[in-house]
Amino acid sequence: MELHILEHSLKVASIEKEGIQICTHGLIKLAFLASKTRCKFFSLTETPEDYTIIVDEEGFKELPQSEHISVADATWLALNVVSGGGNASNSQPIGVTKIAKSVIAPLADHNISVFMLSTYQTDFILVRERDLPMVMHTLSSEFTLLRVVNGETVAAHDLGVTNGFVKPKLVPRPIIHPLSSPSNLFCVTSLDPDTLPSVATLLMDVMFYSGGPKEPGASSEDSSHIRFFSFSLIEGYISLVMDEQTTQRFPNNVLFTSASGELWKMVRIGGQPLGFDECGIVAQISEPLATADIPAYYISTFKFDHALVPEENIQSVIGALRTKSTAQ
Repeated sequence: MELHILEHSLKVASIEKEGIQICTHGLIKLAFLASKTRCKFFSLTETPEDYTIIVDEEGFKELPQSEHISVADATWLALNVVSGGGNASNSQPIGVTKIAKSVIAPLADHNISVFMLSTYQTDFILVRERDLPMVMHTLSSEFTLLRVVNGETVAAHDLGVTNGFVKPKLVPRPIIHPLSSPSNLFCVTSLDPDTLPSVATLLMDVMFYSGGPKEPGASSEDSSHIRFFSFSLIEGYISLVMDEQTTQRFPNNVLFTSASGELWKMVRIGGQPLGFDECGIVAQISEPLATADIPAYYISTFKFDHALVPEENIQSVIGALRTKSTAQ
């Protein structure tokens, strides 16, 4: 398999809910007027806590400076696993289940923190730019390493790292963070960029104006629903993650969905903000899923992590993860 190191230099930031209004102009430009910017990598995810944005340096220029924006103190690079040498953006994701053993676990063993973004088209593993020599050293035996330069894929140059790394001591990774599963059912979908203008007003409403207080009289069973919506526009491809109710607001035949109409349940990881320096969180979750051969999408945000698994697997997933959380 090939591991592509994309050319985007990325920023990861949190926008507080109360600060979203001052950022809306720039975010709308990035999401809906991409031709007016030089941004090639843009992702915005809303959770109950905040908005997480992943954006390249050109896109970051569209955002105002504000006390409501917190930026992770590193530049990040996106890695992309491609099987068979194909174009990753034209195929369904390999998924964290498939890359857990070959990418995520080895990086965790070498104490390299990762930030995951699964999309409809592919899966991105974000690593700090300063960790790239160690990343390449760790994964070079399993992958053909390629870098994207000016849109062209070329062999990744050896960074001169040949020794000085201590072979990691492999240790069990018990799950140490609380897990929860909201009651929402989620869809992972996409749409043709050419149809984006026709649903732009609806998307703007979903992204920026639909997160208010619940309607009076909402049933108590809605209390475990959470607000979660993710929009990505990366190198011209759109990915959307939203709950089933939000999906129903879109016109028929606009969203791409699988023939099976598969729905996903979420596992939220973290009882308090996870931070960026702890290693192995993604591995803790993805390895048991890989062992059980359960497909999963994984979306890291500024404060929490989120795994999406098929609806029918949620009970066995929660059971397996909770068993691992008590293992010592």
